[in-house]
Amino acid sequence: MQTPNTLGIKQLTDIDIREIVPFINWKSFFNVWKMSGKYDEIGNISDETAWLNQFPENERAKANEALKLFQDAQEMLGRFSAEKIIRANAIFGIFSAYSDGNDIIIQNGEQKTIIPTLRQQHPSNDGFCYSLADFLREKHDFIGVFACTILGADEFSAQFEQENDVYHALLVSSLADRLAEATSEWLHFQVRKSYWAYNSDEVLDVERILKNQYHGIRPAVGYPSLPDQSIIFDLNSILKLDENGIKLTENGAMSPASSVCGLYFSHPKSKYFIVGKIDETQLADYASRRGKTIEEMRKWLGF
Repeated sequence: MQTPNTLGIKQLTDIDIREIVPFINWKSFFNVWKMSGKYDEIGNISDETAWLNQFPENERAKANEALKLFQDAQEMLGRFSAEKIIRANAIFGIFSAYSDGNDIIIQNGEQKTIIPTLRQQHPSNDGFCYSLADFLREKHDFIGVFACTILGADEFSAQFEQENDVYHALLVSSLADRLAEATSEWLHFQVRKSYWAYNSDEVLDVERILKNQYHGIRPAVGYPSLPDQSIIFDLNSILKLDENGIKLTENGAMSPASSVCGLYFSHPKSKYFIVGKIDETQLADYASRRGKTIEEMRKWLGF
């Protein structure tokens, strides 16, 4: 267990977009535009003509369309940075924590926050049924809480919508979503390397980072291993998301939508997993630990 270099909350505002851009996952970007599978490495090409010519003739028009989209995205990213159109903010905290059964206990000074977790009903490929609480020691450990957001993109996209320029409106919003994820990837690297420093000798290799080939995980609220969207209100009580420009709806949605919020685990065996469908017994137990009715909990979990 590595004692973090930095404990407590740290806020980063107006992060240089140029630092974040290398962490963009272009595969996910092209998925939004329904151009998946063949253009993931487009950000690494040095010879556009040679890249296009590698495709069969009947696929070249689609590849050229992808290349044009990528070029437009690069131009828009340049505008974001040069004209200060958007701002990237992040806030995170590293705290003492421990597990108690399937609950995560976070200690922030005098504030104690309990995060109940769900356990898989059916084992993963390695034969285990995981809960996020498994990745914390029972007596003394550490956990991170984070949130990242992109500000200004909604307003800029709306300007294009008013001009009936649907293409550029979608380009702005899709890039903002990717930048939010890229900011969370960039921040996680900084935490692993410097702030928590449990992997201080990690060498920056964006290609490997985007394939999650590093030590530790950062499950986000609403994602498969942390599916209860109401957990975001508990994390908000720690981070005060509104101070970072993030507002929460009564349903736990974040505004701007290009925002990410979740947890950091450093355990060497921590891994991403899908909780999946749970039975009524676990649902009742979880609802009790969350202090909600079964029907309320069913709504938050989406089943």
